[in-house]
Amino acid sequence: MKLVIVGGVAGGASAAARMRRLDEKAEIVLFERGENVSFANCGLPYHMGGVIVEREKLLVMPAARFKGRLAVDLRLRHEVVAIDRAAHAVRVICLETGESFTETYDKLLLATGSAPLRPTLPGIDDPDVLTLWTMSDMDAIKERAEGEMRRAVVVGGGFIGLEAAENLRHRGVAVTLAELLPQVLPTLDPEMAKPLQAELVERGVRLRLGTAVEGFERTSENQLVVRLRGGEALETDLVVLSIGVRPNSELAKAAGLRVGERGGIVTDGTLRTDDPDIYAVGDAVQVTDPVLGVPTQVPLAGPANRQGRLAADAIAGLPVVHYRGTWGTSIVKLFGLTAASVGASEKRLKQAGVAYEKIYLHPFSHATYYPGAQQMSLKLLFTREGRMLGAQIVGGEGVDKRIDVLATAMQAGLGVTELARLELAYAPPYGSAKDPVNFAGYVAGNVLSGETVLAHSDALPAEACLLDVRDPTEWESGTIPGALTIPLGQLRPRLDELPRDRTIVAYCAVGLRGYLAERILRQNGFDVRNLSGGIATWRLFQRS
Repeated sequence: MKLVIVGGVAGGASAAARMRRLDEKAEIVLFERGENVSFANCGLPYHMGGVIVEREKLLVMPAARFKGRLAVDLRLRHEVVAIDRAAHAVRVICLETGESFTETYDKLLLATGSAPLRPTLPGIDDPDVLTLWTMSDMDAIKERAEGEMRRAVVVGGGFIGLEAAENLRHRGVAVTLAELLPQVLPTLDPEMAKPLQAELVERGVRLRLGTAVEGFERTSENQLVVRLRGGEALETDLVVLSIGVRPNSELAKAAGLRVGERGGIVTDGTLRTDDPDIYAVGDAVQVTDPVLGVPTQVPLAGPANRQGRLAADAIAGLPVVHYRGTWGTSIVKLFGLTAASVGASEKRLKQAGVAYEKIYLHPFSHATYYPGAQQMSLKLLFTREGRMLGAQIVGGEGVDKRIDVLATAMQAGLGVTELARLELAYAPPYGSAKDPVNFAGYVAGNVLSGETVLAHSDALPAEACLLDVRDPTEWESGTIPGALTIPLGQLRPRLDELPRDRTIVAYCAVGLRGYLAERILRQNGFDVRNLSGGIATWRLFQRS
């Protein structure tokens, strides 16, 4: 069998490696229009910023080793420009010589990836308006950062934009980040993004949120200027454009293969297109959102690698477990913070009209009596039936561990109350006897059983009586305006100070004492709710 693969990096290179392990006799030809068959594109910002010192470390599998180990006919700087499905052939152009030729196949795998968006704005073709997508892009930005560049504007507050901003600051560059949305990192809900925005400002990044870029121009002194809607002009030495990506599906579409509304190639559970001899993987394919059951695009390296392996299994004739969709488990480092998410956000659930419950927690990364414990903010979304819909965590250490446990639980189909029963590793340097994931299960279980009735900081009941049950020393840092203050330890003998004709919303620092107050008050006949996540969550909604 002859397998032709179009594109390397994650999906294509993984498929080639898996296919060779399965079939030593197969003829495998891989065309890659770039200069590298397999490189760590997620590591580009960190070499640009000097965190990863050696450029060669980004070459996951150099071309010579790839050829030698896998016996793959690797053709770098070759672009496949057309597919003749009837003839089982592709037309290829060598980008070095301009030579055009035809290559036949028995099976064809498209791993054409995605490309950064470059909108048709005035001045978009200025040589100092760059994207960070390839190693050549990285080299160009790094060279400028090591030279005379002093100012940069990053356009876009997603993963790459945030990583670019952080690493340019590592180089001592003054950075302004402009984002069309009113928040950074749109995979998070707005309140969960607030700590990231505060971290950016604290680290010297100027933010322009809710602001559209209208174009780029040169002054009479040849100074590059970024024009923002509203009239602001930002003088800069460089622009890093990071406003999203589009799937490279033109080749498939021209061949008559089906693509979705957002441009992704449509495949079945084995990653096969509507042509039985053509498969597609990676950023170029449309996937199913398992939470909402709708088509979507999720350009992440992890899913691309797994899809490449699965497609190779299917091509080799192995029985395969169908691809289940992409949950979008993701994580990003931003200076001293980590932000991670899986599944649907609250804003996405609202858009889809899905009913949900939510809870907030603010646990620590490990036992607080062991030095170095760091607090995190955790948001969990689930249905009244207990099905998990999504989770978001922002904090320091321990975020990665908890999001992976929650992602695993979601994909295994565990209900939210089953989180309480998970047996997770515990020792004081690493966690607590009640892990944050367990605690999320306890709180969610109380919500579903009716043992607690929550109020939320973005939807406090009208005319509610707010009750702060923290200790007096904590009130010095501020309370919610208009709240009554009664320490939890004094609550029982002072019940007559509370109104019985109004809803009481009890709160503490993070929710536990508020829950205890709720239990006391409810059993004494009061209409009471606990403020989910306490004043820590309320402050998330107040931050700019």
